[in-house]
Amino acid sequence: MSNDTLARLRVAALIFSMVNAVLFGLGLITVLSVRVLSEQAYFWIPAVIVGSFILAPPIAWFIAPSMMQRFLKAKCPPIAAQLSTKLGSQTAAPASPRILRR
Repeated sequence: MSNDTLARLRVAALIFSMVNAVLFGLGLITVLSVRVLSEQAYFWIPAVIVGSFILAPPIAWFIAPSMMQRFLKAKCPPIAAQLSTKLGSQTAAPASPRILRR
């Protein structure tokens, strides 16, 4: 496993719980808001739990490079340029002066 993949995996692991919580919250609000679904909540709430655990890892893996881009741009510009090319966007948040001072 390369260093880039390992760093992406670590960031994705940090993001996983937040993505899982958002997906679960959206699913639960949907189940409780729709009358037809709330009548069978005993089935749909566990389905939302399982669905959020299944969907959260790929979404976190997809979000991880954009979360890493700001740090990579400040630390090593060539890698950040390659990453932004892979993501297809050339716009990124400017680096913080605190990061550049290190």
